[in-house]
Amino acid sequence: MKNIAKASFLSLGLLLLGCNLESIEETDSHLLTEKKSSNKKESFEVTESNGSTDDNSGEHCHTVNLIAGQHHEIGTVTIDVEGDILTVTYTTDGDWVLNATHLHITNCEEDSFPLTGANNPKIGHFEYASEHEDGTTQVSYTIDIGEITGELCFAAHAEVDGPSEETAWAEGEDFGGNSWAMYFEADLTDCDGGDTPPPAF
Repeated sequence: MKNIAKASFLSLGLLLLGCNLESIEETDSHLLTEKKSSNKKESFEVTESNGSTDDNSGEHCHTVNLIAGQHHEIGTVTIDVEGDILTVTYTTDGDWVLNATHLHITNCEEDSFPLTGANNPKIGHFEYASEHEDGTTQVSYTIDIGEITGELCFAAHAEVDGPSEETAWAEGEDFGGNSWAMYFEADLTDCDGGDTPPPAF
């Protein structure tokens, strides 16, 4: 009888120990996930404002139009380089505001953008994304991606509001799918005076 009781207590102890270990593993996994997310957030910064302070496109390394609803030029997307820091800035004009932005940068190699089988971009898989406060008219992504001189490709998407709610893209070439989504190429060689190859993504 004593042996049965001891066996029961031992089984109960092992069961409790197993539950505790599982809980510890889940906690460690949760902390690892948080750490990974935190590291990704540290790789770039987003700043926003409700008034554009620099509308002189001549002062930027590269400038393209921001197009809403396929036909409306509502602002610009600009690229600037300082050392290893790349800054991509969305700026809207008039009554247009930025509700959310999504950005993906590649070295222009084939299949370097996240695309569906129909060659439409997977916006939810873009590297950089942010939602913005009401009334935001300018958003800058400041990204430390190492050596960035050379040619890069950018897909810059936005959800905008103005006379109507629209999708917006930085003007460029289409992806070849059945949407009007676009990307653009920018040769950054002259931006920072370097001639090193673009970074590997």
